[in-house]
Amino acid sequence: MAWDFSTEPEFQKKLDWVEEFCREEIEPLEYVFPYAVRSPDPVVKGYVRGLQQQIKERGLWAIFLDKKLGGPGFGQLKLALLNEVIGRYPSAPAMFGAAAPDTGNMEMLAAYGTEEQKQRWLKPLLNQDIFSAYSMTEPQGGSDPNLFKTHAVRDGDEWVINGEKWFTSAGRVADILFVMCTNGMFVVPRKTPGVEIMPEPRNHNHIIYRDVRVPLDHLLGPEDGAKVLAQRRLGGGRIHHAMRTIAQCKLALDMMCERALSRESHGKVIAEHQMVQEKIADSYAELLQLRLMVLYTAWKIDNTSTQEARTEIAAVKFTMAKALREISFRALHIFGSLGTTDLTPLQAMYAGAPTMGIADGVDEVHKATVARRLLAQYRPQQHPYWPTEYIPAKREAAWKKFEPKFQAQPELRASAEAYKKYFAARRSG
Repeated sequence: MAWDFSTEPEFQKKLDWVEEFCREEIEPLEYVFPYAVRSPDPVVKGYVRGLQQQIKERGLWAIFLDKKLGGPGFGQLKLALLNEVIGRYPSAPAMFGAAAPDTGNMEMLAAYGTEEQKQRWLKPLLNQDIFSAYSMTEPQGGSDPNLFKTHAVRDGDEWVINGEKWFTSAGRVADILFVMCTNGMFVVPRKTPGVEIMPEPRNHNHIIYRDVRVPLDHLLGPEDGAKVLAQRRLGGGRIHHAMRTIAQCKLALDMMCERALSRESHGKVIAEHQMVQEKIADSYAELLQLRLMVLYTAWKIDNTSTQEARTEIAAVKFTMAKALREISFRALHIFGSLGTTDLTPLQAMYAGAPTMGIADGVDEVHKATVARRLLAQYRPQQHPYWPTEYIPAKREAAWKKFEPKFQAQPELRASAEAYKKYFAARRSG
């Protein structure tokens, strides 16, 4: 079938199980034991491991990895459908072994790591025995690798790293840091001497690397190969962020519809007010557009490659941030004062939308990427003055094309002249 919007029945059963499992097991756990996956308490850790064993038995662990990299190999389209469920629950990605920043780091290790590196770092990351962070952006250069200054120098049997990184998310609680240098990607244990984590920001850490020494085998992939590894990591990360954003937008829509049917204003429930209806309708349309866009992009990746789908991935990146911002903002307004508090997810959702537009490269960069790649498919107009779709020129060309037919059928020419006269009269008023 050339066009099909259905989900395979067997895979739908998996999605149904994931939805029930998240609702009945993961969400309650989140409210009783926040950040349970990282809990040092052996009792809590044991409980989490029990839940995760159920996930593994269903073949749903580390869902982001291809089969050749050791994962279930669902492909991006099925992964999108899974993330659409998991993304609704903040702790679910971690419970399924599929939370950033570990996901991208594990992908790099799986694709470029030596067997020894995989045993040392990938296996413990997959088992959540350790956690990682991605140390890429810099204060003076943002996410532009051409402006980075952090560099590693070889000294005997070690690399010596010096530089400064900004917004290393979860760096403070990571066991290992994947540090992008101008001349390679390096794995640095957080407790290595010289790794200095600044007090602020608390969650997205500012880290200074002062004469940080790591063994030679802590270089991941080839020397000078950091950009290639980063693209592998970030390309997948962007589409995965978009998948989970669908879930957040759907949550906001569900909340605003429930609220609209529950509150009264000026003698009727607010769902009957046209401005509220407009907010709901616009949100539904934007959610549907984003969802179809993400699913199409995932399908294209499965059928071509991440490289071939670069335009679509970039377009999804800036579209998801805008959709999340607009839909959560409308929901917040429908909730009124309650929406501005931390008593519902809406305030955090709306506050997180700007971050979504900056993480993994600012939206403006992705818009420029889309524009450049699209413009490369076109050529300037051939006529010095008129565009290709200039109607008088097209009309003249059409008459020339018909000339042989007119010569063969004089009555056809007569009809054409009559048409021409009629429409000329209409245009002249």
